[in-house]
Amino acid sequence: MLILNEDNNHQIGVQERIKNANKTYWMLQKFFRNKSISKKLKLRLKSTIIDRTVTCASETWILTERDRKQMNIFERKVYRRILGPVYGNDKENWRILTDKEIYTMVKKPTITETIRLN
Repeated sequence: MLILNEDNNHQIGVQERIKNANKTYWMLQKFFRNKSISKKLKLRLKSTIIDRTVTCASETWILTERDRKQMNIFERKVYRRILGPVYGNDKENWRILTDKEIYTMVKKPTITETIRLN
């Protein structure tokens, strides 16, 4: 569903999708925090449930740079929860993954690239 405001701006619809996907993400927190569930299964949950929530009817969207940025930020938040922190040998402490590290580990296109391909 495409929602336009009085300025014929569709951003409300994109924001609504991200908001719904965020609710879905929080409902799945129990699974993402569970250490006995494999990362592979968690990534599958993300791609089948959360990504579909975000990209539903995305064929009709015209994404602005702001929309792409917000969607990628949300996606990386979910990936960071799933993949967890890494131990940095150089500083000998735990740290979060960088954006580049996330995408090299996952080996999948970003959510905005997926939308662009559809």
